[in-house]
Amino acid sequence: QVQLVESGGGLVQAGDSLRLSCVGSGRTFSAAAVGWFRQAPGKERLFVAAITWSGGKTSYGDSVKGRFTISRDNAKNTVFLQMNRLKPEDTAVYFCAAVTGDISPQQEWYDYWGQGTQVTVSS
Repeated sequence: QVQLVESGGGLVQAGDSLRLSCVGSGRTFSAAAVGWFRQAPGKERLFVAAITWSGGKTSYGDSVKGRFTISRDNAKNTVFLQMNRLKPEDTAVYFCAAVTGDISPQQEWYDYWGQGTQVTVSS
């Protein structure tokens, strides 16, 4: 079993940066791949980024490539999402998810989910 808690969201202006954190608990978290997804009001949940347990492989959604960076610190059971040059269209609830396997952009692949953190980007 893995429990996930996201933090770091907030209200920022376009062009600003934010760093989200996903803290995991449970003995398998350090061996889990972690993904970030986001869901805007009235829209489906979309893939943002993912990282393997070792950090050796990452993947990004097209809309965030070059602006967002995913990383992890297994000693602190934490996965980070550094978000730069934020845009109003990045406004959403951001969720982290984990699975003991490889990364995937498909939300159905992941077994464990956090409650989400709100990111709002004003123009």
